[in-house]
Amino acid sequence: MALEAVESALTARELEQPLPKTADPRVQIAGNFSPVPEKPVKHNLPVTGKIPESIQGVYVRNGANPLFEPVAGHHFFDGDGMIHAVNFENGSASYACRFTETERLVQERALGRPIFPKAIGELHGHSGIARLLLFYARGLFKLVDHEHGTGVANAGLVYFNNRLLAMSEDDLPYHVRVTPNGDLKTVERYNFDGQLKSTMIAHPKLDPVTGEMFALSYDVIQKPYLKYFKFSKSGEKSEDVEIPVSEPTMMHDFAITENFVIVPDQQVVFKMSEMIRGGSPVVYDKNKISRFGVLDKNAKDAKNMKWVEVPDCFCFHLWNAWEEPENNEIVVIGSCMTPPDSIFNECDEGLKSVLSEIRLNLRTGESTRKPIISDEDQVNLEAGMVNRNKLGRKTRYAYLAIAEPWPKVSGFAKVDLSTGEVEKFFYGDEKFGAFVHDEKAWKSELQIVNAMTMKLEACVKLPSRVPYGFHGTFIGAKDLANQVELKLSWFLLILSHTV
Repeated sequence: MALEAVESALTARELEQPLPKTADPRVQIAGNFSPVPEKPVKHNLPVTGKIPESIQGVYVRNGANPLFEPVAGHHFFDGDGMIHAVNFENGSASYACRFTETERLVQERALGRPIFPKAIGELHGHSGIARLLLFYARGLFKLVDHEHGTGVANAGLVYFNNRLLAMSEDDLPYHVRVTPNGDLKTVERYNFDGQLKSTMIAHPKLDPVTGEMFALSYDVIQKPYLKYFKFSKSGEKSEDVEIPVSEPTMMHDFAITENFVIVPDQQVVFKMSEMIRGGSPVVYDKNKISRFGVLDKNAKDAKNMKWVEVPDCFCFHLWNAWEEPENNEIVVIGSCMTPPDSIFNECDEGLKSVLSEIRLNLRTGESTRKPIISDEDQVNLEAGMVNRNKLGRKTRYAYLAIAEPWPKVSGFAKVDLSTGEVEKFFYGDEKFGAFVHDEKAWKSELQIVNAMTMKLEACVKLPSRVPYGFHGTFIGAKDLANQVELKLSWFLLILSHTV
């Protein structure tokens, strides 16, 4: 009761001050950014056009969906993870959406209110420090458990070693199973059978040739601030490789080539001391020079890691990278974002995200960076991918979201990375995606577009609204059939609830 009284006083004090747009829930979760409840499986959805026969499996997309209404500051990235799934089988489609049952969500649901601090929306200034102290005080008195994960698992999705993993870089991944009828069930907070003892970033990379998975982990409090590790095709983890960086850095994504991992050490950093001064701990350090590190995939340590400076470059996402041995260069494809901290901190100039080719010369230690698309065709291009069967190898095309009007997505672009030629597909008047939502009719759908012709093949009408979200992936029917079976403990849990 004493701690709740402190929280009430703290919240009242916070609400006396105007919130920045990046922490104001009236802005961050308005319109189709607002949350929805879970939906059980709905089969035989209406389809216009024809679903291609080759599409057999499930499309899953992750996103932020707060279970409880925020009581103070809230950033869109702070919401609980929810996965939306459309299952395809023999020309028909079904839909379901479920929360990923994180340790955080399970505890807050039991308490009936939000109690874990919001990493971006609340942890600003002195009140942010107070909220952290309040949370750990509750942990000290065993009112909450903060030792088994505080993350929301709302960002990335990857299918690896017969498991669908949902993740955000502030926690371990969560294993989620797609059931035979197209529903979703959280299996566990997954530590790779005890091998993974640290967080893992939201965008691990799968090598399409070896089947290995590569990942990073960063810490915002204590050294080592950054670690690299990999998993064999069957899930055996390597030893951690500590990567020397002078301060904790925002490390949302990285890249791989056939032989190397490419690590961006950029200008958005974490400075917890800024909270003491009343600011955000996520800071754009204008005095820092961005650089990319090149490390052998099989390295046991970082002694031979090569760093190449790439001034004034911040890529929230990297789409691909490959080696050009004849030039002694690594080519990196990413979307360079300005201002770098526009996602986290309020800015008046608006976001600009330019698809760019970055070349790292391993012999001279120099770099070049240039836009891939001409000025007349330039649009904000963000969340996207290349053919994942060619990841780490030279690719011709990239498919990226047209992030306009920011932060909405009005369509996507197919970009020829060698010529800069762009083909654009727009979802329609007042329609935004990736799951497409019609803001006039207030209905959602899934559009299937031919990647070669850029023509609409089919449209699946969804039974309920799908909020705008983050990243997704497609899992083929053969992979679905090979999913790891649920553990006995999960069945016993269900049985206990039934009894």
